[in-house]
Amino acid sequence: MAEHSDDAQTLKEFHEAVNMTASKLEKWLKTDHSKEVGQKQDGEGESTGHQSGRHIVEMLGSKKADYSTGDYTQMGRVVSYVRRHLAEKPSGDITETRWRYSLMNWGHDPAKK
Repeated sequence: MAEHSDDAQTLKEFHEAVNMTASKLEKWLKTDHSKEVGQKQDGEGESTGHQSGRHIVEMLGSKKADYSTGDYTQMGRVVSYVRRHLAEKPSGDITETRWRYSLMNWGHDPAKK
């Protein structure tokens, strides 16, 4: 696929926002905490964030040349979500919070050093 002018910037921002490896994210998505957080669409069993996490794992395992327009759109959603939720950081210890777990579904662990 030919890269659009904004694609390089989107990809850069995506890799800045996603600080979990594909294997760590995949392992996280199998946990109960991961499955318990997030907004579910019209009675679906899986939250939007969990679906996004599965897509992120796929994208992290793909070559840049294989990214579709839909992948770049999803990367933009990931960047927006991570930025928006980081701005809403709760006070105190975030280690075991739904806020952190939700961000982790989107590939960002705010507790990662």
